[in-house]
Amino acid sequence: MKSNAVKSVDLELDWSAQTILPIEFRDKELKVEARAYQGADPSIQAMVLVHRQDGVAHNEVPVVRVHSGCVTGDIFHSLRCDCYPQLQASMDRVLSSPVGVLIYLPYQEGRGIGLVNKIRAYALQDQGYDTVDANVAIGAPIEARDYDLAAHILFDLGYPEIKLLTNNPAKVEALQQEGVDVIEQLPLIVKPSSHNTRYLKTKKERMAHKL
Repeated sequence: MKSNAVKSVDLELDWSAQTILPIEFRDKELKVEARAYQGADPSIQAMVLVHRQDGVAHNEVPVVRVHSGCVTGDIFHSLRCDCYPQLQASMDRVLSSPVGVLIYLPYQEGRGIGLVNKIRAYALQDQGYDTVDANVAIGAPIEARDYDLAAHILFDLGYPEIKLLTNNPAKVEALQQEGVDVIEQLPLIVKPSSHNTRYLKTKKERMAHKL
């Protein structure tokens, strides 16, 4: 069992807003609890959707997705990555579970390197680089994400134990290092397209994703 105390980090958590948000998903109108969080740096913000079925026990372990923002995928449905279908599959699980939580981290665009660098890396991928070598070529980290804010959010929500929707073992390890007890890793496998086959292969072979 992991410790329920978040490790000491230089991150000030400011829960700034909460509301009930009506959404449409899969042609159904639903209401979820929506929260906005912010770290000490105003640019480090997160959107959180919480779904709880009526009558669920207080100690029910939530199904959680910690999703990195992806403008090209989540908004414009780019076929170069699997972000949009992963987000949709995550919403399916979150909204159908007794307790489900989606933590959306916009500042983690491009695995943390930002939108401009991501598009620069895309241009190199057009020339034959894979996603790892393209980042290296532009002088960006292969993986620049951290999960301090996500861990603080889970503890603020009262969820020190979670079932995590991810194929990425590094994400499990990172949250565990923050003190979150990931009692189960739930796979999130989506159908590949002709545009993202190499992207997914690189994830599996060079980044140890369980695909």
